Amino acid sequence: MIALTEEAIRSSFVNASRRERTDANLPPTWASTPWESLDYLGWRDPKLPGRAYAVIPVETGRLVGIMFRQAEASVGLRMMCAWCEDVWLNSEVVFYGAKRSGAAGRQGNTVGTYVCRDFNCSENVRRDPPLPYQGYDMEAARNTRITQLQQKAAAFAMNL
Repeated sequence: MIALTEEAIRSSFVNASRRERTDANLPPTWASTPWESLDYLGWRDPKLPGRAYAVIPVETGRLVGIMFRQAEASVGLRMMCAWCEDVWLNSEVVFYGAKRSGAAGRQGNTVGTYVCRDFNCSENVRRDPPLPYQGYDMEAARNTRITQLQQKAAAFAMNL
């Protein structure tokens, strides 16, 4: 992922009002983010519990920023992240809902997904999986997981 400026992050949000864009709290360490190892930028708002954001590069070369709200109720089961599909998660998976962009969002329409609570999918897909058999190509498996994460996150973003 390319390094993002504050202006690029704030202007990318498709489902937030101008005020919400301005009030969005950027991640505390965004300036020192290791951009080369990220497939998207995602973070929880440090000042507003239950609010989170993701900025996702999509195939058209543009950025789609999403403002999420975390569901208050938990399902009581351990869920799998829909984006990274990692089964060895170090963090919790939660349901994030996002209002749709444009007229649909103004009418209250939303879309949601189960995602790693702290948006550490990029780290998860780069971790070596357990060796399933002799001769297994871990590098190819890792590259496939990275590509799948990018495609799934972009597909969600384009669905807003």
